[in-house]
Amino acid sequence: MTVPFRFIHAADLHLDSPFRGLSKVPETLKEKLQASTFSALRRLTDAAIREQVDFIVISGDLYDEADRSLKAQLLLLKEWERLQQYGISVFVIHGNHDPLNGARAELKLPSNVTQFGASGVEYRPAYCRNGELAAFVYGMSYGKRHVTENLAARYTPVEGAPFHIALLHGNVNGDSSHDPYAPCSLEELTGKGFDYWALGHIHSRKILHEYPHVVYAGNIQGRNPRETGPKGCYLAEVSASRAIQLTFLPLDDVRWLDAGLSINGLHTEQELLQRLEEQADRLAAEGEDRPVMIRLTLEGQGPLHLKLTEMLTVRTLLEQLQQGSPHAWVYALEVNTRAELRLSELEDEESFAGELFRLTRRLGRDTEAWREEAAAAVAPLSGHAKLGRLLRKQWDELPEHWLEQAREHVLGLLAPEGRKDE
Repeated sequence: MTVPFRFIHAADLHLDSPFRGLSKVPETLKEKLQASTFSALRRLTDAAIREQVDFIVISGDLYDEADRSLKAQLLLLKEWERLQQYGISVFVIHGNHDPLNGARAELKLPSNVTQFGASGVEYRPAYCRNGELAAFVYGMSYGKRHVTENLAARYTPVEGAPFHIALLHGNVNGDSSHDPYAPCSLEELTGKGFDYWALGHIHSRKILHEYPHVVYAGNIQGRNPRETGPKGCYLAEVSASRAIQLTFLPLDDVRWLDAGLSINGLHTEQELLQRLEEQADRLAAEGEDRPVMIRLTLEGQGPLHLKLTEMLTVRTLLEQLQQGSPHAWVYALEVNTRAELRLSELEDEESFAGELFRLTRRLGRDTEAWREEAAAAVAPLSGHAKLGRLLRKQWDELPEHWLEQAREHVLGLLAPEGRKDE
């Protein structure tokens, strides 16, 4: 049995993270983006006060750079002082973006803040507001940016507390979307004897396991087009019987969203623009009164496909969408459409289009032949000093969708009206 208590699990604040490539974004939205990590931090403090939590744990990457900005340090200190006024303790570790060997100002932390060091795993008691012991909290910060050691191997719970919370900044089960810092396995974590692993480093929130809980809170503010959807923290409520209830609390001040739109059944640019505007309006509502950054992708097949292969058409549609409310800013319009083709008829057709279709089918089945054909096609570009360096990884991988896109594009140009779908 334990005393009931409540805590917030947050991670990856990345305070003062730069937002690049914003030249066309309206100035008011650009300013909001630049300040969004700080706004999310203030919302974190507000949530802790509103939910009357006993303490907060933050699992690394408080700052975006090892040499953290003075502005970020002072604003974080101010929020921790706000929490101190409400008797809310804070337990933090530092990760690969803000290791302890980075440059920082000489600031005195308020007494409610525990910052774990990098020399080894430490633990500290976490108390309820009424003074009763709630848990032991364990943690270890990064002393340098590149930590490839399995830090989880060092964690061991200590007797004397009814509940045990471990803070770890690392990569569980080799998530390929993030660097393999402090790698460990889920099986290892669940067998350690802790009640709750408060993880950081992976920016999408995930509950990897329950009882014991192994949880990524994700970051508190999306920082680029890859970090889409609501961002925030978890409110964890622990009952006297040690049952854990997790509630996601959104904290992001600006939200990045992706959506697709099919061109099936659309015949004119006017119809398409209307559908795109409607889609943008729906996504704006998903922002829940916060600005949204929107990327739309056109999909499907239809008579508009050929027009959408013209960059001027796509650019004009995007410019029209950007005439709308800056509260819902469409920063990108991408095209992944296909021509209306009866490909099955080309299998036996004695024509240039038929031969081309059969060639692409053979290349699709023969990876080595596809690589040779594609390598020969891109050789002039891959040998270019700048393009070769920028796109070297793609030359090496030769994505399969290139073959599909090339087939659709060329056959769409070659196909007579009679071969197109009705």
